[in-house]
Amino acid sequence: MNQEFIEVNPNKLSGTPVFAGTRVPIKNLFDYLEGGESLEDFLEGFPPVTREQAVAVLEMAEKSLNKDVGAN
Repeated sequence: MNQEFIEVNPNKLSGTPVFAGTRVPIKNLFDYLEGGESLEDFLEGFPPVTREQAVAVLEMAEKSLNKDVGAN
C-alpha cells in the first residue's frame, strides 16, 4: 500500500484505511463516486484530501483491478 497516499493506523478510526494525514476514510471516495457524485463533489466535501491523493488512490484501485483480471 502506498503510504504517501493511504494510511492504516489502529489508533486512527480503528485501522480503517484513510487518506494519509487525514481522518477521511478511503471508502468515502468510492461511496461518493458510486452514488453518482463527481470527484470535485468529493473534494469539496472533504477539503483535507488533495486531488493528488484522490487520483492516486483511484489509480491504485484501477491497477489492482487490472492485475486481478489479468491473473484469471
